[in-house]
Amino acid sequence: MPTIEDHSFLKICAELANCLSISLASARRKVDLAASRAGSKDLASRKIIAEKLLTKARLQCQEGNQSSSAQLDILLQALEEEENFMTED
Repeated sequence: MPTIEDHSFLKICAELANCLSISLASARRKVDLAASRAGSKDLASRKIIAEKLLTKARLQCQEGNQSSSAQLDILLQALEEEENFMTED
């Protein structure tokens, strides 16, 4: 797909990427996939879909669902019973 060089679209995608802690390319790909599922091909509808995804991501952060980087930090913490666990080679 050719690159879309609309400043407002790129700004929305950049905000989405920042909110989800993903790259700009991944955010654009997420918008493209949602647009293709909806059957949208024009830029205006892609902007609307990107804004909806951004609003949804912001609501999840505000509702107590943490960002993906915070969730990863929680998942990587060691449990008390596993803190001193060592594997032998």
